[in-house]
Amino acid sequence: MSTLFTSTAVAAAGPCLLRPIGYDHDDDDPNRRWRRKTFFPCSSRKQGTTTTTTAVLSVSASASTLSPNKMTRESSRLKAYQEVVKTAREKFTREVSFKSKEKDTSLARALLYIAAEDEAFSALNRELDACSLQKERRNVSVLSDNPEWDSLEQMPLAGKTITEWLKELDTIAKEVEAELVYRDIGCHLVEVLDAINVVLFELRGLKRSPVAVDSKNSYLHTVLSTGCGSAILLSIIYIEVCKRLSLTIVGSRVGEDFLIWPQTANPEELFKVTSGHSLFAVVNGRCVEDPRSRASDLTSNSLLGLEIATKRDIIGIALANLIRLHWKRASRSNHGLMLTAPLRHVHDTDEKLDKIHSSTIPLVRPHDLRLVSGSVWNRLFFIFSFDSLLSCRFPDRLAIMASERLLILQPHNWALRRDHGMMLYYNRKYGQAVQELSICMAFAPQEEAEILEPFVEKLHLLRLESSWKSLGHATLVN
Repeated sequence: MSTLFTSTAVAAAGPCLLRPIGYDHDDDDPNRRWRRKTFFPCSSRKQGTTTTTTAVLSVSASASTLSPNKMTRESSRLKAYQEVVKTAREKFTREVSFKSKEKDTSLARALLYIAAEDEAFSALNRELDACSLQKERRNVSVLSDNPEWDSLEQMPLAGKTITEWLKELDTIAKEVEAELVYRDIGCHLVEVLDAINVVLFELRGLKRSPVAVDSKNSYLHTVLSTGCGSAILLSIIYIEVCKRLSLTIVGSRVGEDFLIWPQTANPEELFKVTSGHSLFAVVNGRCVEDPRSRASDLTSNSLLGLEIATKRDIIGIALANLIRLHWKRASRSNHGLMLTAPLRHVHDTDEKLDKIHSSTIPLVRPHDLRLVSGSVWNRLFFIFSFDSLLSCRFPDRLAIMASERLLILQPHNWALRRDHGMMLYYNRKYGQAVQELSICMAFAPQEEAEILEPFVEKLHLLRLESSWKSLGHATLVN
């Protein structure tokens, strides 16, 4: 994970963007209350191009029909969320388009579009599950009030719209200006940066989350509202505030860290020690004095050799963190799950097709209530509570959505497309997985393509088998 270092935050290492993904086990929520219920399969519903099946609740529960007013409110809510999901992705794509000039790309807007799409997607699926519950059980009121908004621009994120969060960054910049006036000093670069640190990390109380396990700390509006965020989000806030003060901040990867500094024609001034610290240390914190960090070895000459990250690169780092966090949550019941693990088995000539689809292969938990395939006459048993049903965050889909956005930024990144295809495979979306992995093979080095080819061939057979079973199942039902 990329890291921001300020005078109040110490450097910490994280994985590189293209490192193979492996995750540690997270304990389940201790507050989750489980009980066994009996289920029957129900009709599927579509979310964009993805078909998701929703389990119907208790067999003993009597169905209750919704009144016309309730149905109208339900339809209005669902359409509002669907519209936000679609519009947010479109606006994000335009924001990071390669046709746009670098100076016209806004880090803040792009990240707020990401947050809005994820919030609307989660809310949409919670509403769909709540509607299913409402239709199956009498006297259960789980539908939320009709939203007072119907567009992306009006949708609240932690109580504020996207425009209001952008104005919040403007307000922070004005607070920095007020701090400079209060000190009765000029606009020397050192003083400006020190004032920014005071406002962000003392007055506003922004701090880096000690352990990056909560995806909430990787959304811009959440960091601004709670004051706790991931390192790269703090970097982005720093850059955005400086931009509003007409101060250009640039950044670059240094090993596993991400460092920022003021753009200057004279790098030597960044390393001059004033009041016990160099200007580089004022921006990046104590990392420059930490012998464990490669930043401690930087000089004005080596700084010139670093590749400056573009705004699209920085957005990509934020998205890579989201992928890691969401997928870690989705696969938390499988300790050490690595996306590329199934690729290790396909070169065994004695291996049968069903080995890559056997029950021993760990699967993710997309909605905390995955349907299990079987005879139409089988009863489907799930262990869950009503609270967990409504609170689930659909982590696997959020990880896949973050990966889709990252592919918009890096369409020719074969390793990223491979990981995206493997996430689809774990999610049992075999058709989409075959498509993504086939595209990956076109960009991957020859040795990597040779590893992928037999897996894709067997995955294609799984896709055909899955389609055949689906048709047979539908025939039995009809």
